[in-house]
Amino acid sequence: MKNNFIFRHIIIALIVVAVLVAGDQITKFLARTYLEKGSIVLIPGVFELLLVENEGMAFSMFSGQMWLFYILTPIISLLIIYLYLKLPDKMRYYPLRVCFEFLLAGAIGNYIDRLYKQSVTDFLYFSLIKFPVFNVADIYVTCSMAVLIVLLMFKYSNEELEKWIGRKE
Repeated sequence: MKNNFIFRHIIIALIVVAVLVAGDQITKFLARTYLEKGSIVLIPGVFELLLVENEGMAFSMFSGQMWLFYILTPIISLLIIYLYLKLPDKMRYYPLRVCFEFLLAGAIGNYIDRLYKQSVTDFLYFSLIKFPVFNVADIYVTCSMAVLIVLLMFKYSNEELEKWIGRKE
């Protein structure tokens, strides 16, 4: 019974992550194809599509330190997979599963760019607040981390989290 559960969740997770990564990569391809000649203003003074090749991470931190991402992304991805597989077989933990799927998809989406282009394609820009240019994978990571933090703070007790990660039986 447990093996059937694990197999079912792994298949579902693989499909979800693949669809999310495909969505990210398609939007980046479209950005590189249609934004080479400049930005497209969608809401004047508020939001536009602007092509930027980012060699770092958020806010261009660690720009030019690609080796760091080549090492850290697989390690973090393996940690996400490990925690996902350790989740109990209960509906109560479904929100955590979804968070981990989005986190993994975001990590993979930007990792693909780093591997093949040595930069990450960003194209979403809120000019109203001069927010750094970002992409769909960044949305996956940011939103899932925000939800994950809220869930860990307010939905799950310390005891069940310690049991989940293996500190208590």
